[in-house]
Formats: sequence, structure tokens, C-alpha cells
Amino acid sequence: MTYKTLLYRRDGRIARIMLNRPKRLNAITGAMPGEIARAVAEANDDPKVHVIVLAGAGRAFCAGYDLKEYAERKTPLIQTEMPWDPMKDYAIMKRFTEQFMALFRSLKPTICKVHGYAVAGGSDIALCCDLVVMAEDARIGYPPARVWGCPTTAMWVYRLGAERAKRMLLTGDLVDGREARAMGLVADAVPASALDARVETFARRMAGVPQNQLMMQKLMINQALYNMGLEGTQILATIFDGITRHSPEGMAFKRRAEAVGFKRAVAERDSGAPLDELWNLRSKRR
Repeated sequence: MTYKTLLYRRDGRIARIMLNRPKRLNAITGAMPGEIARAVAEANDDPKVHVIVLAGAGRAFCAGYDLKEYAERKTPLIQTEMPWDPMKDYAIMKRFTEQFMALFRSLKPTICKVHGYAVAGGSDIALCCDLVVMAEDARIGYPPARVWGCPTTAMWVYRLGAERAKRMLLTGDLVDGREARAMGLVADAVPASALDARVETFARRMAGVPQNQLMMQKLMINQALYNMGLEGTQILATIFDGITRHSPEGMAFKRRAEAVGFKRAVAERDSGAPLDELWNLRSKRR
């Protein structure tokens, strides 16, 4: 297969998927989720592959959806006409979610290697993997939880439990690898210089296990999460994601991005300042 947004190769018993938009910090395009799913399928179809390692080229794993152009243009997000159709929005975003979840559903274990950043949609991708290993100085989180997003995979709650998931999603904070490891979000965090070696240790340990054993253990554990309502939660999260982009605050964020640029609007959103005061929403909603 040929790919535009990632690189794929097999290294013995290990399939290696590398997100490959380094100039944009591997930001997610419309094509990337489908290519991730295709690469996972290619690895699953290869009888020599036992384990899949996912990483990102350049300075970061993934900086989230590539939304700068959408945010700064005076056009609707996701769909091209208004009024907003929530079910059309849902269909588009649910397809992306299902394609990310190919990493979760893969019959062969998936390991994500995080350096730099795994933020917003990038954290969705990472947390769909079976194991996440971070550099200690890397950062992970979902800042759009403050305005303009809801994590459609909903993996935060299934990895952290309710209280710690709320700690992350009610603040939109980023945490480094050390804190992510301490709260149980990721399997391990190591100095950046040791990241490759730590991921290889996990991958080669798994690669020595028979494929049928790997499949059975993973299917059993995943089924427990399905029994806890994972699929239903993702439906709700994906609907809410569309609503966040079209709420009064979401629309104000987009107008602000159009006026001052996406980078400044994001900095204001994540500053901690009361957004109704910052964007003068209180008077408009009376």
C-alpha cells in the first residue's frame, strides 16, 4: 500500500507505523485517520507481524487536528454549508473515531511512542493503543475540553477512572510523562534518550509471544471495556464534540480565531481567564 500521511514498514515481527507530517507536528488531516486504519489492517493481515509500534516523525508525536485553516476562515467547520446538521457532523467525526479505534481493535497489540506532544486529537490516537510509553518531558492532554472539543474516543475515563478523567477534562491541562505515568494514564515514562530502547523492550517481549495468545489476552481485556459501555460513551462524546464547536462559546472562539488567528485564540482559551469575560459573552447572552 502507499500512504501520504504516514510511513509503514515491517521489521521482523514488528510493524512500524510513523505519522509523517513533521512540518505540521503530524497534525491530523482528513486522510490520516483512514491511513492509520489501513496500516493497522496491513499489519494484521501480515502473518509475520506480532506487534505494532506507532510513532511520529520530527519534534512531536501528534499536535491534534490540523484546524488552523478551518478556524481562521469565515466558513463552517466540518461541513460546507449552514445551518449546522449535527448528524452530518456526527457521521464525519464518528468515522474518524472508528478509524482511530482500529488501533484498539487490532488483533495484534499496539504500542504508542510519544515524544514532544500528544494533544487533542493526537491524544485520542495515542490512547487508542494498548500501551503508551512517553518521554518524561513529553506532554499529553486535551485542551479543547475548555472550548471547542470533546474527546470522541472517550479513552480518558477508561484509562484513568472517573475522578482523574474529570481532573484532565474539566481543566484541559497538559501533563508531562512523569505525571501521566503517576496517574496511570501511560505504561511508562522515561528520559527522552531512553524512549526508543524502552519501547523496543516492550515490543520485542511481545513479539516472542504466539500470535493466538496475544489475540486472546487482548480480546478478553477489550471485552471488559465494551461491557463497561465504551461504544455508547463514544457515541455521546462524538455528538458532544460537534455541539462544542457550535455552542455560543464555540462560535465565539471561531470568530476570535478569524479575527486574531488560531494560535492567539488558543492561547486565550487555555490561559485560565474566564472566557465569558475575555470574549465579552456575558452581555451577548442576556
